Amino acid sequence: MSAILTAENLYHRVPTSEGPLTLLNNISLQLARGESLAVTGASGSGKSTLLGLLAGLDKPSEGRIWLAGEEITAMDEERRAALRARCVGFVFQTFQLLPGLTALENVMLPSELRGERGADRRAQEFLSRVGLEHRLRHYPRQLSGGEQQRVALARAFASFVADDAILFADEPTGSLDAGNGAKVIDLLFRLNAESSTTLVLITHERRLAERCTRHLYMAAGCAEHGTSVPDKSNLPEESA
Repeated sequence: MSAILTAENLYHRVPTSEGPLTLLNNISLQLARGESLAVTGASGSGKSTLLGLLAGLDKPSEGRIWLAGEEITAMDEERRAALRARCVGFVFQTFQLLPGLTALENVMLPSELRGERGADRRAQEFLSRVGLEHRLRHYPRQLSGGEQQRVALARAFASFVADDAILFADEPTGSLDAGNGAKVIDLLFRLNAESSTTLVLITHERRLAERCTRHLYMAAGCAEHGTSVPDKSNLPEESA
């Protein structure tokens, strides 16, 4: 399988009063279409920095990244934004739903911003697939945490307009209790299988990391690759 995501020799540094601080130190990876990657490690190890670079939200200090066959490190922000709109979805720990929009309107928004026809139908389809067809007209404040995260999942998957889609998720179950977290994990991988997307997940949960086909353990900006969750990740079995 050809790679949908490739990173070569990534470094990322930020200036401080005491000199440059290295957040990422020579990280390389390659992910094929349909694979799932769990990124684990302690807080401050560089996980979120790496996710932002891989998704094209920022540029590394050094190194190159290819996403869906295009080198995003050679693009300006406008071109990166256009690529993200075509084939990148995001799921955030804090849901990032707009409070003034209904569940349906939140899911429709990415498609409407691109001027696509059928945004309403597509949004209803994905809300139905996440079991929220009876909550279309409800606002985020009227939904439970688990329901809000399901709306966020529906929005992410409904936003794809390309076959080479990739979903980035930063602690997608971090704000949920154990029961809702388990449901969201099952739903995430079911939608992934149905849509043949690629997943890159940051997580502190072992049960989520173990569902992924690939693992990247991070410590102090460095990375170790593997096909199983390393014991040193010290991941809990479930959310508190």
